Amino acid sequence: MRQTVFDTVLVANRGEIAVRVIRTLRRMGIRSVAVHSAADAGALHTRVADVAVPIGPAPAAQSYLSVERVLDAAARTGAQAVHPGYGFLSENVEFARACEKAGIVFIGPPVAAIEAMGDKIRAKRTVMAAGVPVVPGRTEPGMDDDTVAAAAVEAGFPVLLKPSAGGGGKGMRVVRSQAELADAIAAARREARGSFGDDTLLVERYIGSARHIEVQVLGDAHGGVVHLGERECSLQRRHQKVIEEAPSPLLDDAQRARMGAAAVEAARAVGYTGAGTVEFIVDADSPGDFFFLEMNTRLQVEHPVTEMVTGLDLVELQVRVAAGEPLPFGQDDVVLDGHAIEARLYAEDPARGFLPQTGTVLGLVDPAGPGVRLDTSLAVGSVVGTDYDPMLAKVIAHGPDRETARARLVGALGHTAVLGVPTNAVFLRALLTDPDVVAGRLDTGLIERRGEALTAAEPPGEAEFAAAALALQLEGEPAGPVVDRWDVPDGWRLGEPAWALRRLQAAGGDPVPVRVRGLAGDAQVRVGDGAPRAAAAVRDGDGLRVTLDGVTRRYAVVHAGGEVWLAADGRVAAFREHERLHSAVEGAGGDGVVTAPMPGTVTVVRAAVGDQVEAGTPLLVVEAMKMEHVLTAPVAGTVTELGVTAGHQVRLDERVAVVTPPAADEGK
Repeated sequence: MRQTVFDTVLVANRGEIAVRVIRTLRRMGIRSVAVHSAADAGALHTRVADVAVPIGPAPAAQSYLSVERVLDAAARTGAQAVHPGYGFLSENVEFARACEKAGIVFIGPPVAAIEAMGDKIRAKRTVMAAGVPVVPGRTEPGMDDDTVAAAAVEAGFPVLLKPSAGGGGKGMRVVRSQAELADAIAAARREARGSFGDDTLLVERYIGSARHIEVQVLGDAHGGVVHLGERECSLQRRHQKVIEEAPSPLLDDAQRARMGAAAVEAARAVGYTGAGTVEFIVDADSPGDFFFLEMNTRLQVEHPVTEMVTGLDLVELQVRVAAGEPLPFGQDDVVLDGHAIEARLYAEDPARGFLPQTGTVLGLVDPAGPGVRLDTSLAVGSVVGTDYDPMLAKVIAHGPDRETARARLVGALGHTAVLGVPTNAVFLRALLTDPDVVAGRLDTGLIERRGEALTAAEPPGEAEFAAAALALQLEGEPAGPVVDRWDVPDGWRLGEPAWALRRLQAAGGDPVPVRVRGLAGDAQVRVGDGAPRAAAAVRDGDGLRVTLDGVTRRYAVVHAGGEVWLAADGRVAAFREHERLHSAVEGAGGDGVVTAPMPGTVTVVRAAVGDQVEAGTPLLVVEAMKMEHVLTAPVAGTVTELGVTAGHQVRLDERVAVVTPPAADEGK
């Protein structure tokens, strides 16, 4: 009988990946330890673990990124090993070295492998020596701004600036002309320094018609290295993956074998053990040509699609390899079964440039069905703030072929809703039904090219306004049978039903009058100037079943904080009664007022009161959830108000600056 490899493992992470790792540890019979910041006290990963330990305040630098505090928690709980998940300390060589010194097993590759592959410059040189093709460009360490600029000009525009340390698209900039270089270099260095503590940059040729394909590898301490096929990760925005699938619809068996063999050689070149991913860029017009991008020395966000087509648990394999066990299979034993596609659910507003969103989870609708998997850390009451990455969950679907998997994922997203926090679920469904995505014609620029076709927000319709009004009406009615008509609020007068008026407003819209006549179970509804429509609403568990003109829909409903949240058919809408919501589009108003488009921290102020600016001139930079957003002048004129400085914490829609047009100046 197989013995347990470790008694106790600490998971040095948070969110959905921490929950996912803990569940595998539980299945293996291993005691799990969760760590958490003050902001995550009571979060789901702390509740599913056997033990939970606080390690500091909300800022990651003082909690999840603190090597000392994480190792102290491991020592206090008797953890023999640490699983870092992804992000945070997962590719931090000093953390891996500190674990080794403390006698705690780091569930990841050796220190030497992290060092070799963690620096993109050194990684390129290492794999080149092993015969793996790389993207043309300049990868010299320690290049100053002038050298980076010269390398970009030498490579020819467009070029890609990339931080040498880290990953996840942080700090990456596509530069299309020499005029953009200075600002792009400064922004890339600033973001790289803030995300990884290292602002070293490299320059690569930017391949516009590019497909991003990565290969999952596994190595053990006995010389065994295999690959588990590839994942297509070409659907990206801001160099961050949105949809991933396995296998790639681009590759045939021969191409798959060539790329897999190259990935194995890259792993062997650094003595790799554990799970890792070798990333390649492929010219969509010439799929036989592929170039090494980087190696991620950790578990990837998108690992579930590989698990679903191979039937393997990558976390379990990581744990067993870290305990010294050999891989239980060879390359010839790896068989890919069917197709899997994953969608990343983010707290963001696609219609407002994918700006991060915050809030408290008031209600959840989880997907279910054959071949559907949900990796999440969300629970009712979870608080989504600005301290961490805005990814909330991953919805994954598997099928015997790509089209079945795609259709199942579209359906699953239609039954996924987070009430209380705006998400990108509707955008994901639109993307998955795009004709090129359906056909498998993918590249890294597709989302950018589609623009508003994918991100345009469809305002709530009459059905949603009617459902919200009926939900409020039902709240005011007694739960049991009505005995005395005089006890029923807002719906009756002597002799006949009266119209009860409510003014409801969806975010970004104008107030809409909605009238309800009669009890919610047998009513008439008028939305705006529309005709009266027969309607009925009845409670259905935690939700509401609404019939409008004979068509019945079930809504998930939550009324909290002065707002009514509704979810149905993959759409979520929030309505506020009587109050006018203030909204900002891209942080600027047409009257010259500039407001914060999301909660965050001002990192750079580029203007001063009295400056003459043109429309579009950068005024300041706000950072939220590790992303930078440049706020620009909405009109040409004079900066007459600037109420923030670097380091200032701003609220959503907070007024931060005013630009007064010349005509307004002259009228004073």
